[in-house]
Amino acid sequence: MPPPAAVMKAPAMPPTTRSEQPGSSSLWHLPALRRQIVLALLSFGGFFVTLSSIPLWAVDGGVPEGLAGLATTVMLAATVATQLFVPAMVRRFGQPVVLAAGLIALGAPTPLLLLDRDLWWLLVVSAIRGLGFAVVTVLMPIVATQIAPPGRHGEAIGIYGLAIAIPNLIAIPLSVALTTAGHFAVVAWIGALPLLALPLIRSFPAPAPVTTDPRDPGAGRARVPVGALTGITLVLLVITMIGGGLLAILPVQLPSGSLATVALLLFGLTSAVARWRSGVLADRTGSRPLLVGGLVFAVVALLLMSGGLLLDPGPTRTVMVLVGAAILGVGYGAVQNLSLLVSFVLAGPDRRATASALWNATFDAGTAVGALLIGAVAAGAGLGPVLAGCAALVAATLLPAWRSTPR
Repeated sequence: MPPPAAVMKAPAMPPTTRSEQPGSSSLWHLPALRRQIVLALLSFGGFFVTLSSIPLWAVDGGVPEGLAGLATTVMLAATVATQLFVPAMVRRFGQPVVLAAGLIALGAPTPLLLLDRDLWWLLVVSAIRGLGFAVVTVLMPIVATQIAPPGRHGEAIGIYGLAIAIPNLIAIPLSVALTTAGHFAVVAWIGALPLLALPLIRSFPAPAPVTTDPRDPGAGRARVPVGALTGITLVLLVITMIGGGLLAILPVQLPSGSLATVALLLFGLTSAVARWRSGVLADRTGSRPLLVGGLVFAVVALLLMSGGLLLDPGPTRTVMVLVGAAILGVGYGAVQNLSLLVSFVLAGPDRRATASALWNATFDAGTAVGALLIGAVAAGAGLGPVLAGCAALVAATLLPAWRSTPR
């Protein structure tokens, strides 16, 4: 899923040229960043194209509907378990080797899904792909910070987040349409796209030297400051739980399938744009006011959607749900990017891999827990009251967000 360096200036670093100053030129012109965008499109395209199609393929092959989702569960469980070990693998084998192994593990097994539709085989292939996805999700944000000049890391991560949102919006509906039409073989081969990204790895710059600027909150630390990261990790956990729950339960709770579809489309589009633009703004103003502002947006949006869902079906209800979904996407996307930036600042430049692993594991775990927990509660109480409770939960993270974010 789903998208890391200091948002503060580092005076101890050598002076930058005018083209390197924040906001002075577009990062889209950097060849290395364009190559990373291609890598993100290929790797995440290969991931998202099978996310919804494998369960369809499994059911069509005789797997009970109640067990079809196990393939996704196993893949994400393998992802979360592996993400925490990626920093150690990088220290042992080096970043290029580990990233290449991740792309191979994510893409190479996918065509093997065509060999058998027994559940055990689908689970084995999915678990291997989860190992590769763990590596890609942890290392790709770090590559973005290695490409971008000082003071532009927020923008670089935002562009990366925008790049991974594109296959999310396109690959999932395309894969469902192809599988439903009996063309899962095409989907399986598309899932091997990460292999095409292998030649791009050596074109990325090496990690920058570690800064010793004493004004950098994480400079020179031997270990990741777990205590300092607790607050921002809690913020991320809450917002991803709500996002995961909304994606899972909104289509079930809304009587109109078209309303749920449009609401989720607006949520996805605004979150992608917010993740990108919040990074640009963070480079200029710092993360603290933007992070708190994103959480406030989420609170307002959840209350708006909650109020709309408590109304009888009609134009007012529709407008409140759609506007709320769009505003929630802004808060959701902004908090994603900014929490990652803050985690990198707190951990220090020499511990970005560990901070990225913690962030990604929290993101995936929060999404999975939210889909289960919020869905279960909404099934009994209704989604309207549950979203009001979620708004209160997000409001409770405002103080931790403010205190854990460096000035």
